[in-house]
Amino acid sequence: MKNKYGLPYFVLLFSLLLPNGFINARPAGKKTKLEIFQPGESWPDQDGNHIQAHGGGILKINKTYFWYGEQRGKGLDPNFRYVSCYSSKDLLNWKFRGNVVKMLPPDSLTSGWILERPKVYYNPGTKKYVMYFHLDDKGYKVAQVGIAVSDKPDGDFKFVRRFRPLGHESRDIGQFIDDDGTAYLVFEDRPYGFRIARLSKDYMDVEKEMTLVKAHMEGGAIVHYQGLYYSIGSALTGWNANPNKYATAPTLEGPWTEFRDIAPPETKTYGSQSTMLIKVTGSRKTTVIFLGDIWRPKTQYDSRYLWMPLNLGDGKLWLPEPQPWKMNIKTGESSVVKK
Repeated sequence: MKNKYGLPYFVLLFSLLLPNGFINARPAGKKTKLEIFQPGESWPDQDGNHIQAHGGGILKINKTYFWYGEQRGKGLDPNFRYVSCYSSKDLLNWKFRGNVVKMLPPDSLTSGWILERPKVYYNPGTKKYVMYFHLDDKGYKVAQVGIAVSDKPDGDFKFVRRFRPLGHESRDIGQFIDDDGTAYLVFEDRPYGFRIARLSKDYMDVEKEMTLVKAHMEGGAIVHYQGLYYSIGSALTGWNANPNKYATAPTLEGPWTEFRDIAPPETKTYGSQSTMLIKVTGSRKTTVIFLGDIWRPKTQYDSRYLWMPLNLGDGKLWLPEPQPWKMNIKTGESSVVKK
């Protein structure tokens, strides 16, 4: 994606004068309780503030989901980059746990630097929470990943280092944790395609490349469903939405099929870009949810989310037209809410 931090001066000045750092604030003491998902609409957390977790990733610890993402609320210090953290039991109602990263440019990076697409893994051996993110300069020439570590899912993550995974360029990243618990990083390596690589035992390095998918795509997302791996990605069109596509393979090593549209191409994925696929395995059904970002570059704080259950199976994947829906997190069943 293009540099998303270059706000016009008058917008920045106006936002700094606002008393609240987030939009849609509710009066103190009143909690928001949501019943249905509304793709593309403003999504309030439990305090009534629009969720700021863009380009994010979801981590499940026991029965709690943690959502990490780019914090783009109003009133932030432009010298810092922030990663937010939210928690939920049902993937719908989220509690803001704070900004777990507040970071100045590391090493030789200068103003306009990039921190995007944070993804967090929990390592059961070290009992550490390990965050990966795309780290870059404003010209997107550095093309590295950064690592930060915490002892708690909502603790302060401390920056450790930055590098190119396996020596390759890395821009947009995605995360994938297989059913056996093995952790992988997905990263865009221009001009070759995107790579899927296994993390080291302590998650502090990228250990082994599984495959290079020779498609010029970013926003990589993977899920393992009924014996097949499904991979989704978007074309390299900066802020502008495009038709996201998918491919399948029997193993992460491949062979991968040709990429096909996940939605009618004229919809440009309903204005969204893929960031992750979540598999919810309940007592009755397993549902896979498409997580997409609807970017609003001129009002980044108001960028939205498109979450929608996928039609999936037998090597076919389809993103239905977004509409209100609900989910039973215990049974794994989801259904559209008729207007």
